[in-house]
This record gives sequence, structure tokens and C-alpha cells, in this order.
Amino acid sequence: MALGLLITAQFLATSLLTLAAHDPRHDGPDPIGSWELNGHHLESGKLNAVLGSVGRVLGEVSFVEDPAGEGLYFDGRSTRVVLAENFRSGTQKLPKRHLTISAWVSINSPKPWGGILGVLQDNGDAETGWILGYGEKTFTFGLASVGANDGNGSMTYLRGRTVYEEGLLYHVAATYDGKEMRLFVNGHLEAASSAQSGDVLYPQAAPLVIGGYFDRDEKFFHHGRIRSVRLYDQAANEEWLRDSFSHSATLAQAAPYLWLDPEHRWVIEPYLQMATRESIVVRWETSRPSSSLVRFAEAVQFEGEEDERRPVFSSERDQPGAQKLHEVLLDGLKSNQAYYYQVESQDDLGRVLTGSILSFQTACEQGTPFAFAVISDTQGNPEVSGKLATLAWGLRPNFLLHPGDLVSTGGDKRQWVEEFFASMKPLIERVPFYPVLGNHEQDARYYYDYVTLPTPEYYYTFEYGNAQFFMIDSNRKVDEGSEQYLWLDKELGSSKAAWKIVCYHHPAYSSDENDYGDTWTGPSTRGDTRTRELVALYDFHAVDLVWNGHIHSYERTWPLRNAKAVPNGTGTVYMITGGGGGSLETPGPIRPWFQNNVRRGHHFSYVAINGMTLEIKSFDQEGHLFDHLEIEKGGH
Repeated sequence: MALGLLITAQFLATSLLTLAAHDPRHDGPDPIGSWELNGHHLESGKLNAVLGSVGRVLGEVSFVEDPAGEGLYFDGRSTRVVLAENFRSGTQKLPKRHLTISAWVSINSPKPWGGILGVLQDNGDAETGWILGYGEKTFTFGLASVGANDGNGSMTYLRGRTVYEEGLLYHVAATYDGKEMRLFVNGHLEAASSAQSGDVLYPQAAPLVIGGYFDRDEKFFHHGRIRSVRLYDQAANEEWLRDSFSHSATLAQAAPYLWLDPEHRWVIEPYLQMATRESIVVRWETSRPSSSLVRFAEAVQFEGEEDERRPVFSSERDQPGAQKLHEVLLDGLKSNQAYYYQVESQDDLGRVLTGSILSFQTACEQGTPFAFAVISDTQGNPEVSGKLATLAWGLRPNFLLHPGDLVSTGGDKRQWVEEFFASMKPLIERVPFYPVLGNHEQDARYYYDYVTLPTPEYYYTFEYGNAQFFMIDSNRKVDEGSEQYLWLDKELGSSKAAWKIVCYHHPAYSSDENDYGDTWTGPSTRGDTRTRELVALYDFHAVDLVWNGHIHSYERTWPLRNAKAVPNGTGTVYMITGGGGGSLETPGPIRPWFQNNVRRGHHFSYVAINGMTLEIKSFDQEGHLFDHLEIEKGGH
């Protein structure tokens, strides 16, 4: 049946081509590359092309049947088809000015930057090449041209209107005729732009890959099916694309394929979120949909003897239904009380996962001393972040504050699972963590999937003891009049807390050598000028501490007010604690006026508050104290 559909489509394309052989935007182009991703075309790790270059199939290989045959299943971790490691040395011909790309594809895991077929470099301001892909909700088409070249290249991304359903097959196509980009989903035009013109602007070097978004510094593996891919050096018209879809339209009506792990296992072991005086949230993830049960008590009792001995808890809470992402609210608790908990999940085959017996403590009343740890920029270095988490847990904080860049690539689930959660486990299975978004999270859905925070979760506030914390997303607008600026002004103004503490990613003050200008050869803005617009609020509302990351080093300023260093207890202290794992950065050669202490090295900070006294201690990855500050609350 699949072969019949292919022959029909190719016959139609050939017939239409005969009618308009010399029009670059004719009815039906011939492909310069055609790949059927099924077992018939796979041989010894190679994907034999119908037309074009042979591809190397890397990673896990499996196929999923559908009503018309089968498609290659991409596991989202390693599977991809490499047509050329570098397109310039490969044999596959690429379009110069006119192109059409089409594919039958399904998506099992949405990503901020998903790829079906592409050859590109998109690194900061340098944007070249093209890609047919998808975002977290819709399909996309990106392309850079000579006509829109700003020196580094500038890519336009079209975004479709159809919100794809996970596991369903879609026919996705994109065209460019040297004047206009178009994106089609299931034969319908969904987006167009004339921002690009002229020849395609290709990068100096880039891989040509089916099943991922790959450039010099990013690798997003496709998770889902791809049945077929076509590449043309002419621009098909809308009628041909509708006809092309209609000949295989039954594929779009087939039931979705959602892969289930045959093994019932932990993906992410239990961790804690949002501790209040009366409640806390327990989260975890399993490989299969399963039940969500948390047993807890102020003290665990045990029944039975030796091997039959089992814990007994006085209370339990559950989450209705079966799910892979588990979220259970434990409410009706006592303030500042120690509890012990254990989670359990049972799948549809009756297999039970039971967690270890762990502990947590609810938030304290205003008059009770408490402490918290601060670790930022844990990105991509689980060995270091895990060591810091263990050291921080050794000091028994009440919670963890994280100023962003939890991972290196927010759209890469593996980094969340294998790097962040795995390394931070010793700490966050016993104390809740409160994060903000860094630039590396890319506002990806995994952040929102994995946290339970007050709406809208990218900015929020919470109270603990006699302190109030104000959490901001510095990737979004923070200038005067913006949503977050107005919210922060209002919340700070209404706060009755003894200590006001703000947390976001990008520092308003920094001594870094080159993030804000090359300080070895010239001037620097000495921090992020966007977030510096918030400083006036801190001065006006008497904010005590601001915690930042982004710069992978340590810095503590003098207390600051009205752009001057002021005595202890009369201004705002700005802290950069970006040494949680990311590659280290260095302060510049010139000491700015605001700088009190800087240090290059991985580290974490520990803050203890007792009434009107706040103490900060900072430790390196060996547990050695290297900085200390005590603030006695004054009347500033």
C-alpha cells in the first residue's frame, strides 16, 4: 500500500512537471532528495535514498507500523539520519534559491527547537541555512537568505497555526521561491513571509541531518516518527501541496503512536516544591503512567519482623488517575514541623515503585530562625553541582534558592533528568527548591513541567519566616512600565517582611572581564543594563539582598544605594553565585567602585536569618569557607 501511494505521488509530480517545466514555481517539482524511512530502505546502518545521498542511521533504530506501512522511530536521545557531517563536503545537492521541503512526521516530545530536516548555524546573531522543524506547539520553517544578510546572516522563522497532537502523523511542507517563504500543514497554508529574498545564505559548515536540530553548539534530537522526507530545488505551489497531502491523507487520520517504556522505573526520584507553614508539594516522574501516592507522618512506625518489616504512616495523599509526571499536595500540616514521607506508584501491570523514606520540614513562623542555600548555574556539570548539593545539604538548610541556568539546554530532557535532578537529589529530596529562569532554560516546557510555583511560575513571590522572596524572569521585559516591573513595585510596596530578597538571573552589577565589554582593552557597562532599571525599586523599597547568576564566578558588592556604596545595613547587597557547575569565568583587571569581593571558582552560599540578623557564608567545592558577611538590620 505504501508503495502504491509513493508511485501515485511521483506520477502526479512528474505529470505536473511536464506542464510547467520552466517555471521555478511550477505545479509539481521533481525531488533532488527523497528518503523513505522504513526497513526496506535500511541496510547495515545506512538509509538508501530513493534519490540523493545515502544517509547514516545513528543511535537506536526501531520502526512503527501505520496503515500505509511504517516509519522510523526517533528516540529523542540518539537517533538521527546524517546525510552529511558537513554539507559542503557531502554529495547531496542543495537548493540554491528555490526550494520545497516536505515530510510525514509525528512528535512525541515537543521541544523549543525541533528539527525534521535542516542544514543551519543559528548561534547568537549568526544565522544561516534553513530548517523544517517545530516548536513546543506548532510546526516551523526557518531560512536565511542573501537578500536579508546583515553581515552575520539573519533567519526568519515561520510558525504554523495547527497545534499538533503528540503521536499523530502530519504532512509538513515549506517552500521558498526567492521572494517568499511559506509553511503548509496537511495541505493548508499556515504562514508566509517576504522578509527573505534572493539566494539561500548557507553557513560555512554545517551538518545535513534528518531528525534533529543540530548546529555548532546545539543538539536537539527528534522524538517521534518520520516516514518520508523530500527535498526539491524548485518551489511547489499550493495546489500541488494539497494534492500531495491528499494522496496519503489517511495517515493523518491514523491513531497516534505514543511509545510506552516496557519497564516501570524512576525517571526522576522524589523532590520537594513550595513549602508553606501548612503544606508542601512532592513531585516525581515515572517511565510509565502510574498512580501517585504519598504516605507521611510525624514519626514512622514499623510492623513485622526482619524481612517482613514495613513502615506505617499515619496519613496519605494521592493524585487521581495515572500519569508519568506526579504532583501531590500534602496539606493540613503543622508549621515548622518535621515529617517523614514515602512515595509509591503502581502501573497498569501492577508493578509498584516504592521510594525511600525521606524527610521534610514545613515553613517556620516569623520569629523562628531559618537558613537557605543558594546555588546557581548548575548547567552541564553534574559532578560539580552534585558535590555542591551534598555540601549544602550537610549544613541542613530549609530550602534552596536557584538563580537560573539549571541546565545548559532547556529543551533537552536528558539534561534535566540526568544532570540537574540526578545531581541535586541529595538536597532537593529533603528541602524544596525555588528557581528562576536563566537564559539557558530557553523558557522551555520542561521548566514548567517540573516546577510547582505560584502562577505564572516565571515570576512569583513566597514568604519564609520573617523574609519575603521576589523571583523575577530577567529574560523577559523588566523595564519601567513592564508587567514584571509593575508587579515587583506593588509587591515590594505591600510587603511587611523584615527582610526583602530579590532573585533573578542577569546581574545589574558585575566585574566580569568580557560579558559586558572587554575590560582588558576598554570600558564595560559593568552589568546588565536592562536589569539595572530595577535598582531604583530596590533603593525605594529598601531591598536587602539581590541574588543573581549568569556570570560563572562569585561576587559580592558593598551595600549600594543611589549608585553609591553605603554603610552596612543601609543599602542593597548584590550577590553573584554563578559557580554551581558551569565553565568558570574571570573578573576583569579593573576594580569597579561597587566591588567588595570576587572569586573565580565553583561554590555555593548559605544564608542564616535570626530575627534582625542575616549571615551569609560562601564555600568552595571542597567545603572551605572563603567569604562571610553579617548584616544587622538597620533603619534604611
